[in-house]
Amino acid sequence: MANMNHAASEAILREQRQIRREKFLSNKGMVFGLVIFSIIVLSAIFIPMISKVDPNAMDVVNRLKPPSAEHPFGTDEFGRDLFTRVLYGARSSLVVGCSVALLSCLFGTIIGIYASYFKVMDAVLMRICEGLTAIPGILLAIALMAALGNSNTNVIIALTIVYTPSVARVVRSSALVAKGKTYVEAAKVQGAGAGRILWKLILPNVISPLTVQASYIFAQAIISEASLSFLGAGIPAPAASWGNILQACKSVVSKAPWYVIFPGLAVVLCVLSLNLLGDGLRDYLDPRTAGRKK
Repeated sequence: MANMNHAASEAILREQRQIRREKFLSNKGMVFGLVIFSIIVLSAIFIPMISKVDPNAMDVVNRLKPPSAEHPFGTDEFGRDLFTRVLYGARSSLVVGCSVALLSCLFGTIIGIYASYFKVMDAVLMRICEGLTAIPGILLAIALMAALGNSNTNVIIALTIVYTPSVARVVRSSALVAKGKTYVEAAKVQGAGAGRILWKLILPNVISPLTVQASYIFAQAIISEASLSFLGAGIPAPAASWGNILQACKSVVSKAPWYVIFPGLAVVLCVLSLNLLGDGLRDYLDPRTAGRKK
C-alpha cells in the first residue's frame, strides 16, 4: 500500500513538473527575454576571457575609428576599444540594477508587510512612501546624487530610495489581501505572534508579485543609472557604464554615429529582455493561467 501511495505521489510530481515545463516553454516572450538577458549577463561575467583589451587603455592615433575586425564596435574619442567598454559597462549597469532591485525589494517588503499589519505604522510609513512617490523618480535621484556625490555606491543608495516606496505599496496591497485569509485569522485566534503571522503566513503570498516587481525595478534601475550617468550625476568616468559611454558620445555623434548605436542597443536589449521576463513571470506565477497555454 505504501509503495502504491509513493508511486502515485511520484506520478503527480512528474505531471506537475511537466505542466510547469510546458507552461514555461509556451511563453515565447519569457523564453526570449531569458535567453537575451542570460547572454548579456554571461558576457559581462566572462568579459576578461572575451576581450583581453584594457577598457581604459587609450590610443589617440586610432580615435573615433569605425567598426572593424580589430575593433568590432569602433573606438571612442580617446581611441579606447568600444566593444570592451560596452561589455564592461554591462557589468556596472547590471550590478547597479541587481543591487537596487534586491535592496528596494528587501526594504519595501519590510515596510509594506509591517504597514499592512500595524495601523500606526501604516499611517506613518505609507504617508512617507506617498510623499516620495509624488516626486518624479529621476528628479529625486538627481537631488540625492547631488547630496551624496558621484560613485557606484551612491547611485545604488539613491535609486534604492527612489524605488523602495513603490515596492512597499505592492507588498502592502498583497499582504492586506493575505491578512484577511481564514488561516491567518485562525492563527490569530490560536495566539500566534505577529512575527510568525507576518513571516510564515503572509510573506509567502507576497513572493509572486514581489518577484515580478523586482524584474521591472531591475530594468528601471538600469535606465535610471544610464540617465544619471548621461547627465553627469551617475557613475564617474573613466569607469565604463552604458550611461557615461552615451554621455561621452554627445559631442562626436555626428562624426561617429556607431558610438551611440552600440551602447544604446545594449540598454534597449537589456531592458526589453527584463520586461519580457517580468511579463512572463507574471503569467507563469498566476495560478489562474495554470491550465492555459500562450
